[in-house]
Amino acid sequence: MKRPAIYMMTNKPNGTLYIGVTSHLIQRVFQHKNGITPGFTDRYNCKKLVYYEFFDDMENAILREKKLKGGPRKQKVRLIESINPEWIDLYEPICT
Repeated sequence: MKRPAIYMMTNKPNGTLYIGVTSHLIQRVFQHKNGITPGFTDRYNCKKLVYYEFFDDMENAILREKKLKGGPRKQKVRLIESINPEWIDLYEPICT
């Protein structure tokens, strides 16, 4: 599924949050889940996809990612809970 997207990963409900941008969400989340790319998500065990948004172009996805990263945590939590109040892992549903 190649399409620009922003996404949030966490290690547990209300835990550490990671926000990223990608052109291939399924592939990128797989990499995070399997520790293929060392970095923040690997270090903090952020393996659960709890939020994502798709975009028509990468430029808008990057702008949204920057806006979310610069915003307060409360805003990020509200956004996650608006579509995923139980903080379940959304990876499996997007793979089918």
